[in-house]
Formats: sequence, C-alpha cells, structure tokens
Amino acid sequence: QVQLVESGGGLVQAGDSLRLSCAASEGTFNRHAMGWFRQAPGKEREFVATISRSGESTYYKDSVKGRFTISRDNAKNTVYLQMNSLKPEDTAVYYCAARGSVISTRTTDYEYWGQGTQVTVSS
Repeated sequence: QVQLVESGGGLVQAGDSLRLSCAASEGTFNRHAMGWFRQAPGKEREFVATISRSGESTYYKDSVKGRFTISRDNAKNTVYLQMNSLKPEDTAVYYCAARGSVISTRTTDYEYWGQGTQVTVSS
C-alpha cells in the first residue's frame, strides 16, 4: 500500500510561485504513475498533471500548460508540482495520487490519495 503526504501549500498573491511536494512512504514509488488533482469549494475534483513512473512522459490540464511543471525524484520517493504565474482561479485543495504504471487524467483511475494541501491565490 502506498501512503502519500502533500506539503508546500500556502497563501500567495497572483503572479507568485509555489512548489508542492508529495512524499511516498515506501520504496515501491517507482512502480507507480503519479498525478496531481485539485478541488475548489463547490466544485468537483479535477485533473491537473500526471507523470509516468520513469518521469519520461507528462501530461497537463490545458489551463495550466506553460505555468505548472510536474516532476519526480524516485530516489527520494517524491513527486513535485512547480506552480508559476499563479492565478486566483488556481485556488483549491491540491491532492497527489498514485496508480499503475500508465498515466491517466481520470480521478477514478487512481488508487492511492494523500490528504491534500491548501493553495490560496489572492488577487
């Protein structure tokens, strides 16, 4: 079983940057594709970014392309989400998740989830 813990959220102003981290508890991290999702109040959870287990393949939600970058360090069992040029509409709880070896944009395809970290962007 994979246990995930997110960190790095906070309160920033529009145009600022944040880097989120998600640490896995065990050394099987490199067997899983990873994803970042977010959920704003009153809205459904939505896909943000995903990365293959080797880090070779990535895919992003259209609205964050060019601003967000997903990466991973398998030696540290950690996946990252670098967020630049943040906008108020990026405000949400951000979750990391793990699944099988193939990347996916669908929440229902992910088996393991962290507790989330709050990101708030003021205008």
